[in-house]
Amino acid sequence: MAKTITTWIKNHEFEASHEGNTIKIDGAAKNGHGPKALMLSALAGCSGIDMVDLLIKMRVPFFALSIEVEAEQTEEHPKVFKEIHILYKVQTDMEYEKKVRKAVNLSLEQYCGVAAMLRKNSPIIHKIEIY
Repeated sequence: MAKTITTWIKNHEFEASHEGNTIKIDGAAKNGHGPKALMLSALAGCSGIDMVDLLIKMRVPFFALSIEVEAEQTEEHPKVFKEIHILYKVQTDMEYEKKVRKAVNLSLEQYCGVAAMLRKNSPIIHKIEIY
């Protein structure tokens, strides 16, 4: 079971804890991530963990991996993501492009639970840059 405890600090600031780790949440995004930014970070982290595991399993040597996630929101309340865009930047040789694409697809379509949950509301569109 996943469980977090979130405690109000002041104004729109909170501290969330999970298994001894804490993060700051701030509705104004001054002293912590905003809640929706945390969702996008969770998607990147979930998929990133999959990517590391899959690339290692596929014997793809990579030297850097970054994942940029952005989403435009609806104008009306509740403001939800219209669609989510992910850019995977992987530093590896071009000969591994096919395996990198396979790893991304496996993560987004099969393994990443955060992607599965978000996809129920918002399409997820991805691109890959290999450098």
